[in-house]
Amino acid sequence: MTATTSKTSTTVVTAARPALRHRLAERGIDRVLLLLVPGLLVTACLFLYPFLYGLQLSFAPRQGGVFANYAGFFGDPYLRDTIWTTLGIALPATFINVLASIPIAYVLRGRVRGKRLLTTILVVPITLGTVLTAQGLIMYGGQSGWLNKVLTVLGITDEPLPLIHNYTGVLLSLVITGFPFSFLLTLSYLSGIDPSLEKAAATLGASWTQRFRRITLPLLAPGLAITFCLSFVMAFSVFPSAQLVGDPANETRVISIAAYHAAFEEYDYSMGSAVAMIMAVLMLIVIGLVMAWRGTLYRGATGGKG
Repeated sequence: MTATTSKTSTTVVTAARPALRHRLAERGIDRVLLLLVPGLLVTACLFLYPFLYGLQLSFAPRQGGVFANYAGFFGDPYLRDTIWTTLGIALPATFINVLASIPIAYVLRGRVRGKRLLTTILVVPITLGTVLTAQGLIMYGGQSGWLNKVLTVLGITDEPLPLIHNYTGVLLSLVITGFPFSFLLTLSYLSGIDPSLEKAAATLGASWTQRFRRITLPLLAPGLAITFCLSFVMAFSVFPSAQLVGDPANETRVISIAAYHAAFEEYDYSMGSAVAMIMAVLMLIVIGLVMAWRGTLYRGATGGKG
């Protein structure tokens, strides 16, 4: 009788105990998350391991102490100035791409005749790549390019405009290749804003300027911060443009060129890794500042907030 009662109690306790998936769900763990494991492994192999390997390699200089590479970089004006050169190119290009994408995306978010064709034309530069874009700039903006020929024939300029192999060439290249990316992101954020909000404001007598400044822009601004960060990372890591349509030895000697020179011309992989780590820190600083600013913006329940 006692054995039977004990067996019955064990059965009741077992039956009352929830299944493992329910217990995991109560703790916020879903078995579907296991699908992330392959992606996390790929990320660890392709990103984390190279990053950690480069980080430890940067602290193993050819000569000197642990921080010799970093001291050498910041102690050499020729290397240190690459930071300001890169920021001086990347930040203006990012601002131009993000700001220019706002009015165009704002118009194309609604029903516009030829919307698909216009969108396709605007994003075509993504398919060209940096090298083809640089080649196009050389053909059109070079000393004997089509643009300078036309300007000279029309008498607008007496001498060809210096559009390539300088700061202007790199900036134009970054704008051409980076604008489609910023445009698509901005368009997606604008499409997520409920148009009924603007319609309601219009019925209350708000002008277009007031609706954009008080409704659309506050909802769009957090998304623009994300767009700015992603566009800045692309522009800050500029390398082919600085080589092909810039002046890599002087005016457009960006920090990525310094890293390449150290690693693959001087074969100092430790110094090259140190420069790459400095690049990463600089990008994180800018992203951190932008995200801190993003946190001060309005966050409503409507889409378009990033």
